[in-house]
Amino acid sequence: MAQSPVREQQQRQVVVSNNPNEPVPEVRVAANVATYLRFDAPIDRTSVEVEGRPVRFRWVDVGERLVAVEPSVDLGAEEKLVVRVRYRDGASPAGATLVLVSHPSLVDKEVEVVRRPRTVEALEAALAQKEAELVALRAASGPAGFFFSGRLNLDGVLARRIEASTTARDGLKVADGEGYRAGPWALVVVRVRNLPGQKPWEPGEARLTRADGTPVKVRSVDMNKAQLAPGEEGFVAVETEAPFWKAGEVLRLELLDRGGSRRMSILNVVL
Repeated sequence: MAQSPVREQQQRQVVVSNNPNEPVPEVRVAANVATYLRFDAPIDRTSVEVEGRPVRFRWVDVGERLVAVEPSVDLGAEEKLVVRVRYRDGASPAGATLVLVSHPSLVDKEVEVVRRPRTVEALEAALAQKEAELVALRAASGPAGFFFSGRLNLDGVLARRIEASTTARDGLKVADGEGYRAGPWALVVVRVRNLPGQKPWEPGEARLTRADGTPVKVRSVDMNKAQLAPGEEGFVAVETEAPFWKAGEVLRLELLDRGGSRRMSILNVVL
């Protein structure tokens, strides 16, 4: 039987990323030589895939941060066997893909596998996507979601028109709105316009108080858009705790943006 050629053993580092346009890192292996892949974070041991594992390897061992392989035969000159793992920490990239190849004079004895962190731009884009998903999720449930989707069932719900009694302030104007009251909740919906020339706006907090100053607990503040661009209108829905005040009582609503610097007070909110 022909013996495998003697190869120089090396230690090196490879980097994995989320960019599909970057080449998949290669790891050089050889018959009867153990190669250790050491990952920079714990991996899901059940997720590890080694292509050709039953027939091409003498043994494969998987640990907390390690995958060790020893081929039983040398790979062909153009042959590539894929190794895939998933990380357990939820960070990005969520997994790593490597390819095992053969080299005539080199073999990787130890390979440190590290992840390339996302750029600031990529993180900001991912955050914007998650915020949009959160808005959509909120809009799909609860009284506010039913209002936004036009599916609010008014059976047993007391509805009252809200005539805005406020002028533009901090570049915001409330046109009108409606108040809804049911047994377990009350809902205030107002149409807000972000005036031209202003910065984009999104609600961050709502305060609702009775005429005597007693606060009403606010459960959620939602809008049918992620934010209002200059000159754009949107509906802001404020859901409260179960009404403990008399029907038809006039309350005061105050809306603040996420930074707390732009606010608007709305009088004559009747619930």
